[in-house]
Amino acid sequence: MLYYALIFLAVAVISGIFGFSGIAGASAGIAQILFYLFLIFLIISVITGFVRRKP
Repeated sequence: MLYYALIFLAVAVISGIFGFSGIAGASAGIAQILFYLFLIFLIISVITGFVRRKP
């Protein structure tokens, strides 16, 4: 999922350089959503990892 967030971020930056504001805005929005989803899954994974380690 982080891979897709980075791909959309790269598309947004490249589109922004060329001046396609609509495409850049949409790509940046998708990248932001994917980034926050990845962050939530990471936090859940870390918490469940700590819960499972305790005897």
